[in-house]
Amino acid sequence: QVQLVESGGGLVQPGGSLRLSCTANGDISSIYIMNWYRRTPGNERELVAEITLNHMTEYYTDSVKDRFTISLNRGKNTVSLQMDRLEPEDTAVYYCAAAALRDALKYEYWGHGTQVTVSS
Repeated sequence: QVQLVESGGGLVQPGGSLRLSCTANGDISSIYIMNWYRRTPGNERELVAEITLNHMTEYYTDSVKDRFTISLNRGKNTVSLQMDRLEPEDTAVYYCAAAALRDALKYEYWGHGTQVTVSS
C-alpha cells in the first residue's frame, strides 16, 4: 500500500505563486510515475503534470506549460508542483496520484486533494 499526503494549497492573488507537495509513504519502491491532477466543480478531472521516476520525463498540459514545474525529491519521497503566474482558471482541487507496478499489475493511489483558489 501507498499513502499520499498533499500540502501547500491555499488562496493566492492572480499572478502569485504556490507550491504543492506530495509525500509518498509505504511501499513506494514499485512506483513508476507520479502525477498532479485537478478538478473543478462540474468538470472532469484534468491531468496537470506528471513525472516518471526512472528517466525523470516530465509532462504538462498546455494551459500550465511555462508556468508550472513538477519536481521529485527522492530522498524525501516527495513530488512537488511549483505554480507560478497563477490565473483564476487554475482554481481547483489538486490531487496527487501515483501508479505502481507489482507482479505485472498496475495499482493507482490518490491523495485526498488540496484546494487552490486564485482570486483577488
